[in-house]
Amino acid sequence: MRTFWQRGGKSFLFLLFLFILWEVLVRLTETPKWLLPAPSDVLKEATVGFDTFSGHIFPTISLALIGLVIGSSVGLIIAIILYRLPKVNELFYPLLILSQNIPTIVLAPLLIIWFGFGMLPKLIVISLVCFFPIVVASMDGFRQTAPELKHYMQMVGASRRQIFWKLEFPHSLPSIFSGLKIAATYSVMGAVISEWLGAKAGVGVYMTLAQSSFRIDRVFLAIFFIMLLSVILFGVIRLIEKLLVKGRNEGA
Repeated sequence: MRTFWQRGGKSFLFLLFLFILWEVLVRLTETPKWLLPAPSDVLKEATVGFDTFSGHIFPTISLALIGLVIGSSVGLIIAIILYRLPKVNELFYPLLILSQNIPTIVLAPLLIIWFGFGMLPKLIVISLVCFFPIVVASMDGFRQTAPELKHYMQMVGASRRQIFWKLEFPHSLPSIFSGLKIAATYSVMGAVISEWLGAKAGVGVYMTLAQSSFRIDRVFLAIFFIMLLSVILFGVIRLIEKLLVKGRNEGA
């Protein structure tokens, strides 16, 4: 409990202070609700209109999780291929960097035209925003393996494959999880963006309908949920990281 307070307690208090300040300023300036709702208005909408909002929660969560798993798996496979095959790395790595310069909001309509309004274009959008952090973080982790350990394994007759799977890959786990934590936040963003462009349900659909009807309190409710979901995914991956990489620093 004490560790939690040291790490997150002060941030929570500061966030609470910002909400209180927001509430006070909105009330003092008498800002219209359609322009900027107070946090209490957003909280009221979360309780009164939960039945409306709840139907959009699960589609976004499932879409973000499936896209995160696919994007992370593809990113890790690409990173292994590029690291194990230097010539392929020289050819394709610049193309991967260029692929990240294409705005997702521009690419998404094309994917819908090519693949329709089903699940496939949405998963492609999420995978595209998730795989690159995994590729970069994983390759950095592979390269940061201690040279003396690699040299020792070569001396005892380990093959290139054994060196990778028994030394380089385990050593890169902290870097891989760093990429996963970034990709987790991106997956929620990608899910919402894909829902903007064509979906029957989801937080992105809820947000679009709220904007069109000037229900800004509902827009902020969707924003807060997106932030909360991103934090939860980040925390889950961090917990898994602690379980899998536990004791690594002590062992080193």
